[in-house]
Parts: sequence; structure tokens; C-alpha cells
Amino acid sequence: MGQRDVLVLGQQCAGVAAQLRQVLPGWRVIAAETVGEAVAGIGEATRPVVGLLQLDQNGAELFYALEDIHSTAGTMEWIALVERSNLGTGQIGNFISNHCYDFHTLPLDASRLAITLGHAHGRAELRLRHAKKTIIPNQFNMVGSSPAMQKLFASLEKVSASEAPVLIHGESGTGKELVARAVHNNSGRAKGAFIAVNCGAIPAHLVQTELFGHEKGAFTGAHQRKIGLIESADGGTIFLDEIGDLPHDLQVNLLRFLQEKTIERVGSTQRFNVDVRVIAATHVDLEAAVADRKFREDLYYRLNVLRLNVPALRDRGDDVELLAKWCFDQFYSEKNAAVQGFSAKAMKAIRNYGWPGNVRELINRVRSAMVMSESRLIKPEDLGLNGRIGEKCSQEAVCLDEARDRLEKDMISQVLNLNKQNVTATARQLGLSRSTLYRMMNKLELQK
Repeated sequence: MGQRDVLVLGQQCAGVAAQLRQVLPGWRVIAAETVGEAVAGIGEATRPVVGLLQLDQNGAELFYALEDIHSTAGTMEWIALVERSNLGTGQIGNFISNHCYDFHTLPLDASRLAITLGHAHGRAELRLRHAKKTIIPNQFNMVGSSPAMQKLFASLEKVSASEAPVLIHGESGTGKELVARAVHNNSGRAKGAFIAVNCGAIPAHLVQTELFGHEKGAFTGAHQRKIGLIESADGGTIFLDEIGDLPHDLQVNLLRFLQEKTIERVGSTQRFNVDVRVIAATHVDLEAAVADRKFREDLYYRLNVLRLNVPALRDRGDDVELLAKWCFDQFYSEKNAAVQGFSAKAMKAIRNYGWPGNVRELINRVRSAMVMSESRLIKPEDLGLNGRIGEKCSQEAVCLDEARDRLEKDMISQVLNLNKQNVTATARQLGLSRSTLYRMMNKLELQK
């Protein structure tokens, strides 16, 4: 076994270091009275992964200076050296509980401490090995190994090789745009443009000019020619998200484009060819919208040539744990320095929760917990999953529907209040179109 390093930090570090050198052959003991000395003593050849921290009544304040050590040596496992009489002090007890691997009461028992150090070093190496094994998204830039996702990946292989229109269906937050990008990036159009359009986010009177463009002088304020989004995607792919929100009169224009592959700018009488693949997405039941005459049947069949169904997170089994860990790796630089991972209870809550907001909700909850948690390990309450919300329901379908409605209502209410009841700003912050937000508010009986 190669040489291992341990850092001893505190006012009386010299005596502790001398005793440890006698009982730790093969270890290099680095002694430092201050954080500055510790940083100066750490170099390319000396990178301790474990440290001893002498704690007294004011010792907990040292933790906030330890970031300088972590930025030099990397995150370490700390063992607190503390007088037994100080263990009853709330500040020191909380500090040890939240930030230390273990503690050792004084006077020093070097042989016993050597065993604790060995365990801490082993834990640190396991953590480092795990950190190197970050979860890497697959060829479609997605994380998932569940049967539902494997089925989606298999379909993506076939759909990407085609040029036919695609209709993607899935609940809000499942990642429909990510799926659309995967189709584009794995197709023969990968070098072309990928233009994403939220059909419900564009004001109704501007949809036609946004999609098809306009000529100079076509209407008041049209001071120059405007290239539409469909034309901008020439040679590539246009992704029409929330296609169910497209105004009925504009559906005719889109249908003509799909049939003829030509467009006509507003204010022009000339039609010209555009080579664009259309991918559309919706979270609403388009078949029901067709039956209610809210969506054109002929347009529905033109779009629904190839269909991809994106599974809800609650249907993806163990993927929820995989995604939580991927999220932790992805946003590691944002986290509170004390946070090192998830507690077993947090993982259980993550598995048990129905995730009505799907992957988008999971990412938001984990990112928030990583920043706001005061513990080494994220707890259910840090995720907002403590109490009834983290428990399984015997009537699962009913429970998930109720939980989804409750979450959506609470989330929309909070964001509306933050934006002083501004619907446009709220829709933008939630990643929804105005019409989708209004529809959800009506469904949830939520007034501004």
C-alpha cells in the first residue's frame, strides 16, 4: 500500500502529530496550526483525503475556512478531536453531526485513533472512486435503464433514420424537447439547424409571421422582410412543442406546408420550397381534441406518422435513483460545501414519491436540496418529501393524481405570488405557454 497523508489542524497539532507518527508507519502526518499553514503545506505530492480537526467552543467556526483547504486538496473526511466535556455543547455536537466522519475524545489514544483514521481513509477513497464514475448519458443524451426507457431508445433508433414527421407525447416535465433533439442529432440532418418553437408561448396574432415570416410592408410595422422559423430550419428540423395550442386557423397553413413542403410569407403571393423535418409534441390528448373539433383531424394524421411516447418518471422504476445521482453529479459545483450525497431515507422518499412534475420536478428538488441542506447527507425534508408526500398510497392512481394536482396548484400559486400575479412572467418561469398555464389554472380552480 502506498503512502497515505493525514492533515492535523489546530493550535496543539505538533503534539498530536508526534504521537500519530509513532503509531502510523507508512503515513505522512502534516501538522498545521492555521488554515493558511495547511494550504501552504499541500502540494502536488501531498494531497490528504482525511484530516483531524481540534475543536473547542469556537472550533466550529473553522469549518467555513476549510473551503480553502478543500479547494486545494479536494473534499476531505474530517475526524474531530474534542474534550469530552464539550460534547454536550450544541454547537460542537451539531458541527460533528453535520460535517465530520467521526470524533475522538481527548486525551489522545493514538492506537484507537489510528483505526478510525484507517476507516475514514477507506471511505474517502470509495467516495473518490465513485466521483470518477459519474453517470454519463447515453448516445441520445439521456439517463435511464428501465424497460420503459429501453423501449423508447429502440424506437429512437428507428425514428432517427427516417424523414417522416414525428409526434411526441408525454406529460409535462418528461423531456419531450430532449427526445426531439435526440431524433435530430442522430439523423441525417444533424448538421442542420434545430429550431424549437413553443406554439402556445407566441401571441395568437403573431404566430403566422413567426412561423412563415413576412415581406416588407406586409402590415403596419413591417419595415423589413422577416424570415420565419420554418424557413430558418431549412435543411434541419423544426420542433413544434405544445402543438395542441396552435390556433385553429394556423393549423390549415401548417397542414399545407406538410403536404406541399412549400411556404408563403405573409404579404407575398409566391410560394417556395423548404426542406424541413417536422417534429411535434404535446402533453394533451390530441385524439380527444380532434373529437371536440379543437384540432384538425387531417393535421393530426399528417403529424402522427411516427409516434414516440415518453414515459412518466413514476413508470421508470429505478431510473429515479439514477437520475437523482446524475443530477447531483451535474450540479456538483452549485452545492453547499457540506453536502456529500443522499441519505438512505432521502433515497427511500425519492423512490416512493409519485413525481407528478416528472424529471423537471426531480431536478428542481435535488438542486434546491443541494444548496439549502445543512447536513452532510440530503434528507427527505431537504427535498420537500417528508411526511405524507413521501409515503406510498394504497390507492396509487388516485393518490398520484391528487398529489400532482396539489403540487401543481402550490407551485403555480407560489410563482404567481413571486411575479405579482403576472401570468406571462409566471408561464415563462415555469416553462409553460400562457394558454397552457391558463388551462391548468382553470382545471385547478386557481384564481389570480
